[in-house]
Amino acid sequence: MNTQPTMTKEGGPTDDNGGTSQSLGAHGSHGAPGQDGLKAGLKNRHLSMIAIGGVIGAGLFVGSGAGIAAAGPAILLSYALVGVMVVFVMRMLGEMAAARPSSGSFSAYADQALGRWAGFTIGWLYWFFWVVVLAVEATAGAKILEGWIPAVPQWGWALIVMVVLTATNLASVASYGEFEFWFAGIKVVAIGAFVVIGLLAVFGVLPGSDNPGAGLAHLTDSGGFFPMGTGAVLTGVLMVVFSFMGSEIVTLAAGESADPQRAVTKATNSVIWRIAVFYLGSIFVVLTLLRWDDKAILEKGSYVAALDSIGIPHAGQIMNVIVLTAVLSCLNSGLYTASRMAFSLGQRGDAPRAFARVNKRGVPKAAILSSVVFGFVAVFFNYKWPDTVFAFLLNSSGAVALFVWLVICVTQLRMRGMILREQPEKLVVKMWLFPYLTWATIAMITFVIGYMVFDGGDNRQQVVLSLGVAALVLVIGLVKDRIQKRSAQPEIPAQKS
Repeated sequence: MNTQPTMTKEGGPTDDNGGTSQSLGAHGSHGAPGQDGLKAGLKNRHLSMIAIGGVIGAGLFVGSGAGIAAAGPAILLSYALVGVMVVFVMRMLGEMAAARPSSGSFSAYADQALGRWAGFTIGWLYWFFWVVVLAVEATAGAKILEGWIPAVPQWGWALIVMVVLTATNLASVASYGEFEFWFAGIKVVAIGAFVVIGLLAVFGVLPGSDNPGAGLAHLTDSGGFFPMGTGAVLTGVLMVVFSFMGSEIVTLAAGESADPQRAVTKATNSVIWRIAVFYLGSIFVVLTLLRWDDKAILEKGSYVAALDSIGIPHAGQIMNVIVLTAVLSCLNSGLYTASRMAFSLGQRGDAPRAFARVNKRGVPKAAILSSVVFGFVAVFFNYKWPDTVFAFLLNSSGAVALFVWLVICVTQLRMRGMILREQPEKLVVKMWLFPYLTWATIAMITFVIGYMVFDGGDNRQQVVLSLGVAALVLVIGLVKDRIQKRSAQPEIPAQKS
């Protein structure tokens, strides 16, 4: 039997089914577009919008009301603190991604800088996080669609949404980019319009507005800026931190663009204004249009309540359209992200080799389908056992965002020296005040994790369960690494006595 691989037009070896299969080895990195078999199908406009829209999840629209109720106007400080943390983490990740673009992003960098056990652990945890997110977002989208067309049951809508977006991702990376361009574009335009119209109403210059135009008075007229005490700022941090997850997606997607270094540099440099406008700007508008303790914020949702106060008709349905767009965007990106992480793990030998094969369109079909299968299973758990099995999945992945950010920081501490020794000309994006700000960010993330443990309730459960799952994956990674090292060692022949 001929065991030599044949070559495709794309230049990669093919498996028996016509898919390309390449491995990077233990510490490989695929810097050039197409080098790993993936096609550079994402255009600059795709990556720009992925970068802009990546920080806007459905959590911003749906979950902000609970944060406002818990901290009052001081929730602005909670968003600012987490925003600063994310800016620093993205700067560190941008430094590494610009120098060594990879579809495995921080998992591949942890593999190189800390060891295979680190890349294996954080890669699988990240994949697990996004697979659970698929179920959450599919259910959220299905609820909105069922409200519009009740003839189709909720599970039917979840199935339709998952199938459509799976087909999009299987078609080509350009299809994913095009869908995400429009999904993210709608979110960006919607929030931009909300901020502008809201500010005009705040200062009483919006024609026909029902809002009294109180200016900045609502920030202090109901118990002051800290109505729940200064400690509520930290409680707010715990409530908003997970709505920022997704900023790192652009560094995974950059590996499938024509100029990954430029894309990563641009995304990293723009993260500050993106967080300032979309998060701080929109929450500031809500808090200045309404008193923080207005019951409508929790009953209707913060954005719907704000639109109602201006007098915009059908505000609830308008926001449902925007939330549905955010949900579909998150689903689309979650499927893409999970599949690319599985692809990278397959390349490095930390997942089945089938995950590392791409078809003639440069799409990792097996990695996509395996992620979808687990996503469907999670959706089933959500419908069948929402308060037991799915609650466990949700809580056990809840703190993964913080673990990912922590690993990025620790990896960058070592990766900076490696890049300077091996490719100093690639260090085009640099972390500010290295290594002091890196250590400060590590301290911030560690403090948040510790505060979650001592805060009790759901936060403690999330950290404990997430740490338990992380420990299990870590043990598997260490055992796997040790077995591979032993099998790689040459046998020493026994000496004759």
